[in-house]
Amino acid sequence: MAGPLLLNPHTYDPAHLDAESRRLLKATVEFFENRGKKALIDDYVNRAWYADFLDFAAKEGLFATFLTPAADGDTEAKRWDTARNAALSEILGFYGLGYWYTWQVTVLGLGPVWQSENQAVRAHTAQLLADGHVMAFGLSERGHGADIYATDMILTPDGAGGFTASGPKYYIGNGNVAGLVSVFGRRADVEGPDGYVFFAADSRHPNYHLVKNVVNAQMYVSEFRLEDYPVREQDVLHTGKAAFDAALNTVNVGKFNLCTAAIGICEHAMYEAVTHAHRRVLYGKPVTAFPHVRRELTDAYTRLVAMKLFSDRAVDYFRSAGPDDRRYLLFNPMTKMKVTTEGEKVIDLMWDVIAAKGFETDTYFEKAAKDIRGLPKLEGTVHVNLALILKFMPNYLFQPTEYAPVPTRHDPADDEFLFRQGPARGLGAIRFHDWRQAYDAHADLPNVARFREQADGLCKLLLTHAPDENQQRDLDFLLSLGQLFALVVYGHLILEQAAATELDRQLLDEIFAVLIQDFSAYATELHGKAATTEEQAAWALAHVRRPVIDDQRTAAVWEQVVALVGAYEMRP
Repeated sequence: MAGPLLLNPHTYDPAHLDAESRRLLKATVEFFENRGKKALIDDYVNRAWYADFLDFAAKEGLFATFLTPAADGDTEAKRWDTARNAALSEILGFYGLGYWYTWQVTVLGLGPVWQSENQAVRAHTAQLLADGHVMAFGLSERGHGADIYATDMILTPDGAGGFTASGPKYYIGNGNVAGLVSVFGRRADVEGPDGYVFFAADSRHPNYHLVKNVVNAQMYVSEFRLEDYPVREQDVLHTGKAAFDAALNTVNVGKFNLCTAAIGICEHAMYEAVTHAHRRVLYGKPVTAFPHVRRELTDAYTRLVAMKLFSDRAVDYFRSAGPDDRRYLLFNPMTKMKVTTEGEKVIDLMWDVIAAKGFETDTYFEKAAKDIRGLPKLEGTVHVNLALILKFMPNYLFQPTEYAPVPTRHDPADDEFLFRQGPARGLGAIRFHDWRQAYDAHADLPNVARFREQADGLCKLLLTHAPDENQQRDLDFLLSLGQLFALVVYGHLILEQAAATELDRQLLDEIFAVLIQDFSAYATELHGKAATTEEQAAWALAHVRRPVIDDQRTAAVWEQVVALVGAYEMRP
């Protein structure tokens, strides 16, 4: 099972996708492989702008094909297909965060456009994509971050139905070259949410002033200012509450890609780390002969497979979403927070094994160890996403409802609902199917059963010793609770995807051995919080569990890890 579970460029063939998608994805892999490892590393070290990649993407129509909705496209291949977008995102992460980043911020820049009814801007944007341009998302500001309640981008009416816009933006990827920048601001003459405006700007306009790249990296994360930038009536994408909703709904669509970037980074790093460790000899034997090394690499591999299982299943919920099924709004912050922080753990575990090798400049791993840190912090940080996840907890755990089963979604369909999500409110009212069903279907696996005991215990805690009024205002306390809840959701989708893919049962049980340990660690953390009551503290200790140990199972999973040795090495 080891081969198909991780992306391997030497054997990559996404046979589950249509012919044109397969061709473009394989062409992307070949582009990087033909450039080779030295060029990849040299460009990273020298912080070289990735013009050659953007030239390739333009020539192949890569972004135009993948990021133009069917309604705005001029070929059958053009559509917004979350399954193939996830596949491309993983490939780009595999070769480097910078390549993923220019794709990612193009996705975000397109969000307000494809949600708009402004047909002129939509047609213009589709042509920009066809011409090979990338986009930018002008939301964040230095003084406010991504706080869209506050913005210093001010639009002043010009008396002719348009505006002049002046103000700063910060942390704006692609801001140096974007053919279109979706900019969020507010009117000078209208107070409150009715004054919000999203409009389209062009980075090549003389009133668009590029200040600098705010990061020391290959990617360009810009600071820019608009000075009396003319915003014509036909440049306006959204006004009032619709502009606010467009900002949040764009994040729902675009920030999902954080999880697949983390997966790609970890996959490349794992090939390199496992191969190095197994071939290195210390005290007369391979490094991988040491028990602690086997445990750490097995743990890293198990966590990485779990990341892929959860993210792949989440894609199905995005693609099957609709006005009456908004479950994706929980799974989105889960991918942004849980999957990306798991990526950090995977890298750290491998780094403990390869030690000094992880600092060497001619390795991919050295870049991965730096870049993996950014992903949990690129969207509101972990605590913001955990606070969001908590909004879903009561209905998820206690108020299940019936839905038609969500199938695996690899069909070549246009995910048009993602651009008509509607008002960004009512999260606490969203209902879910019964999470217990997936656990029940795998109750014969000892660690799934034991983790289910912990999950049931969390429900009991919330029913008998729920957070009081003061604790509900204590974000530090709530975040520990949120980590416990997130594990239940994480395990749920992992089980669904394991069933759909007929995952090796020993590997699945090993995944839940890890989840049991993580639940126990977060329960211990909850026990130590100053705000935790005596009853809650007693519950926490009572729900610390050891996973069911099975040496034969662990040895079988280790064989999957060893199978990665030499399975992929990038061309020189």
